[in-house]
Amino acid sequence: MNFTAADWARAAIEKIEEIEARGRRVLLVGGTELYLRALRQPFFPSPPTDERLRARLTTIRERHGPERLHRILERFDPAEADKLNPRDWPRVQRALEFCLQTGEHISRERPLRPEPPAAAARIRIFALNPPRAELYGRINERTEKHFANGLVDEVRQLLHEGVPAESNALGAHGYRRVVEHLRGQRDLLSAIEQTKLDVRHYAKRQLTWFRHEPDVEWFNGFGDDTSVQRNVLARQ
Repeated sequence: MNFTAADWARAAIEKIEEIEARGRRVLLVGGTELYLRALRQPFFPSPPTDERLRARLTTIRERHGPERLHRILERFDPAEADKLNPRDWPRVQRALEFCLQTGEHISRERPLRPEPPAAAARIRIFALNPPRAELYGRINERTEKHFANGLVDEVRQLLHEGVPAESNALGAHGYRRVVEHLRGQRDLLSAIEQTKLDVRHYAKRQLTWFRHEPDVEWFNGFGDDTSVQRNVLARQ
């Protein structure tokens, strides 16, 4: 079973309300923009993930590129396809899955999304902007540690226990490349180096996404920098 961004947002709101009821302040730490968006602007109800359908669409994307998925979406939901960049494959694929599972257009359903929770209006976004070269160096170092600490054995065990290779969990950075390695599609060194590249690209997309978000408060440096910590606390 996949734990989606919408599932996470519902659970997060419950926990936020519980913590605030005790007179405490809530800190959400991370950088996955989809989850932040799900919290601030709840998604409309959608069907559970069809793993077979997702696997077929993933195969199409990997063999023919994300543009092929976008062309398919143009046939099913041209209004939605017109809004999306052909290379924004997560949103394109989600729109396709919705159309194929429900027979409805996601572009028509989006206006029906629920109202944001009261907590959404109280969210302040603090974003870090560390030196790019040092950021990439830390990403490379952390990736090597993940593999050295048993990532391959962990993924092998998850597959043995029946977790689908196409599940959201095994599509995360690092895990997806290990699955490819265990399937004989790439050697271990390639899996490590590709994971480094994947995460560096993701970090770049995160920075780009947050720069387009309104009301983001930026701090130069890393979160373990005491001067950054003091500056953040001074904004409270």
